Amino acid sequence: MLPDIKFLLLLFLRRLHYFIVIALAVAAVGATIAYTLPPGYTARATLLVESPQIPDDLAESTVRAGTNEVLQIIAQRIQTRANLLDIAREFDVYEGRERMSPDEIVSDMRSRIGVDLPRRRDAASFVYVTFSAQSGQLAARVTNEIVTRILEENRSLRTAVTSQTLEFFKQEVARLDQDLAEQGAKILAFKQANQGALPDSLDFRRGRQASLQERVLQMERELAGLRDRRTRLTDLYERTGEVTFDDEKLTPEEQRLQSLRNELASALVLYSEQNPRVKALQGQVEVAERIVQEQRAKRTGVSEAMSAYEIQLADLDAQMQYIVNEKTQLESELESLEASIDKTPENAIVLSTLERDYENLRVQYQQATRDLAAARTGDQIEAQSRGQRITVVEQATPPRVPTSPPRKKIAAAGVAGGIALGGAFIFLLELLNRSVRRPVDLSSKLGITPFVSVPYIRTHRERVIRRSIIFGAIGVVTLGIPIALFLVDQYYLPMDLLIERALDRTGLGALIEQLRSALN
Repeated sequence: MLPDIKFLLLLFLRRLHYFIVIALAVAAVGATIAYTLPPGYTARATLLVESPQIPDDLAESTVRAGTNEVLQIIAQRIQTRANLLDIAREFDVYEGRERMSPDEIVSDMRSRIGVDLPRRRDAASFVYVTFSAQSGQLAARVTNEIVTRILEENRSLRTAVTSQTLEFFKQEVARLDQDLAEQGAKILAFKQANQGALPDSLDFRRGRQASLQERVLQMERELAGLRDRRTRLTDLYERTGEVTFDDEKLTPEEQRLQSLRNELASALVLYSEQNPRVKALQGQVEVAERIVQEQRAKRTGVSEAMSAYEIQLADLDAQMQYIVNEKTQLESELESLEASIDKTPENAIVLSTLERDYENLRVQYQQATRDLAAARTGDQIEAQSRGQRITVVEQATPPRVPTSPPRKKIAAAGVAGGIALGGAFIFLLELLNRSVRRPVDLSSKLGITPFVSVPYIRTHRERVIRRSIIFGAIGVVTLGIPIALFLVDQYYLPMDLLIERALDRTGLGALIEQLRSALN
């Protein structure tokens, strides 16, 4: 075991120059990067997300997004390409770096900006905004500009939401009002078109129908009575040649005429027509008939030639015609009522549908009106900054001490990486070397036992050349690499941008961003 350790140590000493060159090269690169990276100053501002000043149970804002959601939206809007280029141009963040493309500026600005959102809901919602720059004054100015834009974006976002909500409900109320008017017009037109067949007048029409039916039956009875009276009057006149008046309706002259006719009829039973009494009664009857006819002519306008029988027939015919005409009108009205009653169920269904749609629109209109009032209140709350708002607790001040880069850590990492790479290179070199270097290798590989082994002895010239090469390589690594990196940083591209470009081309930049996001 001890000979192996001694052999390994001797091998390490023989390869020590490789180790030194690699370790010094990596350490030189790390140290050069550590001290050529520009100093970074990070300024920080503190914001507070305040609760609504008006309780939600009294008046509620129409902005329903949560605190973290609003802050995430604002953070994304602040870090848009246009905003970042505008900030970089306004504050001349990349002075002296005219070769940077807009994509590089946007990517670098996003890496410099930090917005630390609140993570706990049961604690005060503080937001920390940071920005890193090559000078403290620039870092503070840009940080305060970002804070200003966050406040403006928050106010714009909340007022935009409330104004859009208000405008939406205004349009909705106007639309529903128009729909209500149109639906009301439809109902009015339907009622006017079906005025006599609506369900609200059905009971009245049914009562009217029953009354008319009863009236028609009564008219039929009256008409039958008049027809019977006319028949009896005609029979009486055909049998006796005269008609009998109702005493209650006869004038004194007519009553006298009737009395004289009765006496004449009685006298004819006892006496002949040549009897003086009969002739006297006939004369009296003729005189009375002339008097009655003159009175009737004056009273009714009927000519003297019209007899009492004809007058009664005319009166009965006029009454019957009147009843027939009125009955015809009533039957026509009954037909209309029956048609309207039969049509009422269909109209009731259509009207019920129209009124149901009108009621639904009315409910929607009332709800939209209430929502419009709430939207107006929410808009006033946000317009007067009475809702949830973001206030500045502490403005960003210029830092006195650079916060980046961690030069000592980068240099230490370079030294540690150089040592690790140097050791790994020696280990790999010896692992791949299969040549015979010890007597034990002769025995194990060739199966022979040597009597003596003579090492390779370099000449003085070979030793000088070898040492010159080693020291030259060490000198080149120690001085050349830092000088080359310094010249690249000063005359080609700043070291930080050069590193970012190298990471982007190798794909390590995306991997680092993913790891950073996972850790956050």
